[in-house]
Formats: sequence, structure tokens, C-alpha cells
Amino acid sequence: MVRWLDNPLFRRHQLGPLELHLLGVVCRRSNATVRELLEENEIDAAYTTVMTTLDRLFKKGLLDRAPDGRGPAFRYRLKNTQQDLYRTVLGPDLKQLLASAADPSLPVSFLVETVAEHDTALLDELTRAVNRKQRELRRKGKP
Repeated sequence: MVRWLDNPLFRRHQLGPLELHLLGVVCRRSNATVRELLEENEIDAAYTTVMTTLDRLFKKGLLDRAPDGRGPAFRYRLKNTQQDLYRTVLGPDLKQLLASAADPSLPVSFLVETVAEHDTALLDELTRAVNRKQRELRRKGKP
């Protein structure tokens, strides 16, 4: 039996720290060139390292790019919405965490604690998201 975790589509999106950081910066800016990212002084890496990393994110299907001006530079932007990005990047890990727990309510409890530590106002958003999903499932006839 092939488990979902063994599917190469899920392994394809494993991201390193620099990849995650660059995705976050591109997301905040909506689009950027390598030079623009380096000029912000938010990234401590060589031009070629940033260029290679953005190219890798493009090849992984997380960024789109278009030529910028007459030179060889590209302007990068998220390929899909920010919500789709989080679903693609975090979804497999969350599924694995829930599937591996003897009691799946434990990771959920930890999520609630972590959200509260980060920003208590997000607890209200978490409640609204759960309520929206419950209404959606009821409309589809699922318990």
C-alpha cells in the first residue's frame, strides 16, 4: 500500500529556511526581482544564492516569473494565492502530524496553545474558521 506521504507530489515541496524566507518576502511585496530583495537588507545571502533559490521555487511550481526589462533578470511573484501557498506547503505536514498521533486531539490542542501564545486575537479567527467549516460540511450532508 502506498501512503500519501510517499507520493512524490508531496515531497516535491519540502522547503529549506531560505526558500521559506524568500517566499515570505515575495508574498509581502507581491512581486520582486533578486536585486530588489537584496536591496531591502532583509536577506543575508549572495546575489547568485538568491537567484538560484528563486529559480528552485519557480521549478517547484510555487513562483511565477517574467522577464524584467532588457537584461536577464526576472520578476518573481506567487504562482497562486497566499492561501494556496500555505495549503501546499503546510498541508502535507499537518496531515502527517494528525495521522501519526495516537490521539489526534493532542496536536490540535497544541495548535490552539501555540495560536494563543502568538496572538490571542487569532483564537477568534480560529473559532470563526472552525464554524465556517462546520457549516460547509453540514450543507454537504457530512457530520
